[in-house]
Amino acid sequence: MSDSPLPSPARLVVGVSGSPGSLTALVRAADEARRCGAELWPVLAWEPPGGDLAARRSPSAAVLVPEWERMARERLLAALSDVFGGMGSGLPGQALVARGTPGRALVHIADRERDVIVVGTGRQSRLHRAFWPSVSRYCLAHAGCSVLAVPPYPLQASLEAAHRRNVLRLRLDTGRLEREFDSVPPGA
Repeated sequence: MSDSPLPSPARLVVGVSGSPGSLTALVRAADEARRCGAELWPVLAWEPPGGDLAARRSPSAAVLVPEWERMARERLLAALSDVFGGMGSGLPGQALVARGTPGRALVHIADRERDVIVVGTGRQSRLHRAFWPSVSRYCLAHAGCSVLAVPPYPLQASLEAAHRRNVLRLRLDTGRLEREFDSVPPGA
């Protein structure tokens, strides 16, 4: 093993969907890009409803593709605004909207050896894994570069539980939420 430091990544390609997990990954990728002097490439991957095969079979899909792409671009801009405000990240790089499944799009874009793919790990329930393939698992299995899988924000599970209770019109245990909030380390 050599004592020379590893080269810094050329680009941090981060998957962004607007979900809380992807926003956490975007924050982490921006921090890493600042620390290493790398470029930040936020990527939002999209597919037509029903997938590309269904879109090819439908004559109306050709008319709707520009609208779907516009909506994807708006989602990406909204996610960037949520994380960085209206100021931008202040980092070199570019934001991309890619057509395709998220895992394939990220692996295809991060095609350089020194690139790093940054993805949120998202939900871990069996039901979710059964119906939605894991982007982080796909990237780990197929990427030719390093992959950084960012765990969910510590309060994400509590926020989702509170949302479920709200939807079901159940009473919210604010004392439990306060205890969980107090247990999160400062700066997390």
